[in-house]
Amino acid sequence: MMRFLAETALLDGEIRRDVAITLDTEGRIAGVAAESAAVEGDERLSGLVVPGMPNLHSHAFQRAMAGLAERAGPEGDNFWRWREVMYRFLAVLTPEDVEAIAAQLYAECLRQGYTAVAEFHYLHNAPDGTPYADPAEMARRIAAGAEAAGIGLTLLPVLYRHSQFGGAEAAPGQRRFVLPVETWAGICREAASWPGVRVGVAPHSLRAVTPEELSASVALAAELGPDTPIHIHVAEQVKEVEDCLAWSGQRPVQWLLGHAPVDARWCLIHATHSDAAETLALARSGAVAGLCPTTEANLGDGFFPLPDYTAAGGRLGIGTDSNVSTSPIEELRWMEYVQRLRRRARNVTETRPGASVGLALLQCAALGGAQALGQPMGRLAPGCRADLLVLDTEHPALVGREGDALLDAWVFSGNTTPVRDVMAGGRWVVRDGVHHRQAEIASRFARAMRRIRDLA
Repeated sequence: MMRFLAETALLDGEIRRDVAITLDTEGRIAGVAAESAAVEGDERLSGLVVPGMPNLHSHAFQRAMAGLAERAGPEGDNFWRWREVMYRFLAVLTPEDVEAIAAQLYAECLRQGYTAVAEFHYLHNAPDGTPYADPAEMARRIAAGAEAAGIGLTLLPVLYRHSQFGGAEAAPGQRRFVLPVETWAGICREAASWPGVRVGVAPHSLRAVTPEELSASVALAAELGPDTPIHIHVAEQVKEVEDCLAWSGQRPVQWLLGHAPVDARWCLIHATHSDAAETLALARSGAVAGLCPTTEANLGDGFFPLPDYTAAGGRLGIGTDSNVSTSPIEELRWMEYVQRLRRRARNVTETRPGASVGLALLQCAALGGAQALGQPMGRLAPGCRADLLVLDTEHPALVGREGDALLDAWVFSGNTTPVRDVMAGGRWVVRDGVHHRQAEIASRFARAMRRIRDLA
């Protein structure tokens, strides 16, 4: 066993001093005790130790296209035009590219404080739409990228069958996503046996699967285990709400909650355009709302009804989604700031007098994210993954701060990260701000990007 003695650490919402953290041989926390005396063999951790952050929604390949869709269109721009840019970009990606991009993304995420990721993986086929000889080829590349970076992985193979509500045929640009249900299920079953990988299921959206295919997804989740995560995109765009109403007479979140066994296993990604009744029902379901504020802002999606949702006890987490940002702090700050702008008020997420907004944001995202990933994380507690962030309290953003003010300063004081060291699953992957395989991963990523540039 390894034992660390943290100068200070965040334990269940309270900053404590002289915290002994003992790890087992499986990369889990075996024990935590505050006000502990040093013993021979301790590794001392100066600064503030906090739990690693779960990233509950990522499309890794999109990191490589960040910035490519930032050109004005002839008649304005929106999510649907961005999607067309993505389809064109996909035409040149190889499995080797995807592995290199994933490793680079995950190394960046670790550097910023994410220690595990839920990869919503729908890039299954070759560019012409034919399956690879191994249908799980692309899923293996994601897992290899995660292993190279050292990040925890919840792999969510996506079932994507149609282009629109009612089972419409998939569009040409979607041919890399579409698999027969049984082939997709086979990928999920196979990935469930891969070491270090937690597997969930992901029907892409109510647009992309029929009610029967959604039911098949739920059945597969039950087959894989009673706590298997189930993730789905829902109500990201106004057009999606309008199309769902035309198809079913109900709004997307309303339809989903009425036709699927939505409970604590589920993560509803975005749920941006939920009305008051849907917001309350989602909060009561026990599911997690997967919010991706920087992507939602980049795409002009809209505003999630956050204050009403949290007031009803709703659970939430954050994701990098399109990966225009790799910082959990930027996601949390955007999550709070868009609500301030919308309401023309301050300190919206936490309203108890004197309570820390930074602490509230960090805790709700850590706990909700852990639930969505189906991983024991988000806390410094026995049985949890040994995912530790060591914050440099001498960093300009934090120096001179104490207690909860350290967390408020971390969330609301600029863009240079005070994260000095990162442990994921009991292994140090970042020391003194440098990822342990940074040069190798960056070199491979650069080669892939140059190849893509020359072909795109």
